[in-house]
Amino acid sequence: TLFMVIFIALSDVDYGPMKHHENNARNGDLFTTRNKVYPEDAKPTHTRGKVIDLILPVVLLISLCVLGMVYTGGLFDGVGFMDAFANCDASFGLAVGSLGALIVIILYFLARRVLTFTECMDSITDGFKQMVPAILILTFAWTLKTMTGLLQAGEYVSGVVEKTDTMVLLPMLLFVVALGLAFATGTSWGTFGILIPIVTGVFSKALLGVGDSASIPPMVIICISACLAGAVCGDHCSPISDTTIMASTGAQCDHVNHVSTQLPYALTVAAVCAVGYLLAGFVQNVFVVLGVSVLLMFGVLVLIRILSGMKKTAPKE
Repeated sequence: TLFMVIFIALSDVDYGPMKHHENNARNGDLFTTRNKVYPEDAKPTHTRGKVIDLILPVVLLISLCVLGMVYTGGLFDGVGFMDAFANCDASFGLAVGSLGALIVIILYFLARRVLTFTECMDSITDGFKQMVPAILILTFAWTLKTMTGLLQAGEYVSGVVEKTDTMVLLPMLLFVVALGLAFATGTSWGTFGILIPIVTGVFSKALLGVGDSASIPPMVIICISACLAGAVCGDHCSPISDTTIMASTGAQCDHVNHVSTQLPYALTVAAVCAVGYLLAGFVQNVFVVLGVSVLLMFGVLVLIRILSGMKKTAPKE
């Protein structure tokens, strides 16, 4: 993943739906898609704004939310900071902190005459309108997660994986299953909880009598790593993941566009990782597997760049 990020940033190679949006952005169009054309924003721009007007609300929001949470945990009653944070009422603390930050920032903007009182009130309703799609998507996503949980989809998949007899293929299988499970359920932590106990159960005999981490069989570490990597990748790609939803909402990006543009990049890395875990089942040497994976990733990206260049120079009929 890190290698691909650096390569893409330095080579400026785009492919898939992202290429279409990047070309639009270079032409000054940040919003138009193939299916929808957004009108130009007709709202007036303010010339009195400064960088501090962007940074201060974010810093104040984070600070007051943390303060609100530790307050509900009893920080001012003599409880330690970490204990107060661990035992806080997060919902109430976040609500109080957000409300406090909103009031202070409105007063700050009014004092600096950056916004009028009417504009401040309009921004509250506009902000709520912008959050409605995210709230609806999250609601439907949580509903789908509950349905898959009641259907015991995770237990079914874990049972299939647990019955595999080919140990050298287990890392790759766990990676692919974790990716698919996290993509379908939208949660990486839930996937951790389902698959990692299976891995430790499969290697329970090998783990008996292990006194320190140095004596843990390499295959155990490789399989747990495959579970973690696959689950994080699936959660990243999942359109019903709360992190994906909040990322698109925070960037004011169409949710479907956000998912479709990142998916080709994530699946490219996932395919190379799957080959790496397949090799890890046979070699079980981190340096060999990492070296081969980096070389394979480089080769795939160079091929994508060549194909992308060929499409640019191809004559139009």
